[in-house]
Amino acid sequence: MSVLCCGLFILLANVAPLDAYIVSYKEQFYRLFHLHHIQYPDDTMENIYWLEKALAADFSNPLYAEALIENETQWEKYRYLFMMHINLKLIEQYILLGNKWNKRIAYFYNAPWKEQNLDSLDTAEKCYRTALFYWNGAKEWAEKSLDKRFRFINLQRVQFWEDEAFRMESGGLDYEKTLNRELASLQKVREQFEAMDDTTY
Repeated sequence: MSVLCCGLFILLANVAPLDAYIVSYKEQFYRLFHLHHIQYPDDTMENIYWLEKALAADFSNPLYAEALIENETQWEKYRYLFMMHINLKLIEQYILLGNKWNKRIAYFYNAPWKEQNLDSLDTAEKCYRTALFYWNGAKEWAEKSLDKRFRFINLQRVQFWEDEAFRMESGGLDYEKTLNRELASLQKVREQFEAMDDTTY
């Protein structure tokens, strides 16, 4: 028995340590965000988790940024764009999540499940209102990234982030309008469900 224990100890002592690192910076958490072919609610919630962790974490060294950073001004603009982009991705994920619970039509034959449908609409509304919260954050960061000091600075590896900021400024990207439309539609469906007599069917 003791020979077996000694052999096992020697075997385990010779095992090379696994290469691993602790995920602790914004860029690392952002790289864990990914889209699935079919986006189930669990997939969306996983993405929200990684994006919110990215929002709260510190930036890594500029050497490991998503863009080539050569000076402090580029670094400042990069940070503003990164924060704006994370907020926009969170909006997209919360809209996806809200759409899973949003009832577009109050069918008469759903009257027996009126309360469940109303609960589902409440969940969708919370998702849309959370997305509106992140929209305010995205607008603030986009405005900072478009400061005149950064006019001639182009971060090529994250050009699409810059495009998002310009689209927000021009009104081409307006999640507030989209979300308010969804909330207004949701309220109409809620009123239709509330008016139903769930004892008829």
